[in-house]
Amino acid sequence: MTRDTPPISRRTALRTVAGAALTTLAGCMNTNESSGTPSNGSPSQNDQGPLQRVAVDGTTVVVELSEDTDVSQVNLIQPNGELFGQRDVATGAQQVSFEIGTSYAPGEYRVLALEGEETVQESALSVQPNLSIVEMGIGKNQPEKMWNSSSDKISKEAFVSVENQGNGPDAITQLLFIGDVPYPSDEEGTNYDENDDVSGIYDPEEDTEVDEVVIEPGEQLTLYSYRSPFAFVRGEGTSCESEEQTGSFEVIIETRVGTNRVSNTYSIHYSASEEFDNCEITISED
Repeated sequence: MTRDTPPISRRTALRTVAGAALTTLAGCMNTNESSGTPSNGSPSQNDQGPLQRVAVDGTTVVVELSEDTDVSQVNLIQPNGELFGQRDVATGAQQVSFEIGTSYAPGEYRVLALEGEETVQESALSVQPNLSIVEMGIGKNQPEKMWNSSSDKISKEAFVSVENQGNGPDAITQLLFIGDVPYPSDEEGTNYDENDDVSGIYDPEEDTEVDEVVIEPGEQLTLYSYRSPFAFVRGEGTSCESEEQTGSFEVIIETRVGTNRVSNTYSIHYSASEEFDNCEITISED
């Protein structure tokens, strides 16, 4: 943290954590036992063979079959070659599904259509989340973005918009603020960054801290902080001073399936104040 006038020593050591979202292929099926992805990224349709469509819907792999199929069983094979699951196909059925949840191994899956013990068609499906942080802000500065714009609590909290551009679901298990924020998530503040049992994510509907938030393929959602990263606490983190200060911090989301950690870095500016908790904060993305 530095003042805009003569520099001062940082009160906190900014820990830089590399986070990168994996770029993934959209899942689809084709007619030649290999995956194929149309230019628009949507699942392709198949007019030949029993496998008409293979895609991820929410946290489920859905397999649609032709109307006159003789397929008796559909198997889903994991990227490591092991069987994920198998579904018997009832007479007249045109769809089976596999619930993959948010504990699956990302990568290329294979769907096998069987007549008896013979594989009559195979399709490949890439299942991979791709999360990114789209926007973040402070409740005090943007109350209209919070769950309740009239609550005093929102002034100390933050919102973070996250998008999943991949074609696999994921679970966000932790929301962290590391660096020159007033009350960071590490040992300079709330000290939960190494605690897997604490998410730091608030659910307005449940009015409590939740263990995780599931984000489906193509979904964009807003996370809310729970442990007041923008609250001024004397002797903790960064407080207001008589001269302006500038610094930086990271917003980090921990995930279960994808890259495990995705982050964005932001610049932060504190206005001058004679009171430790009465300055204005502005932020901008680096």
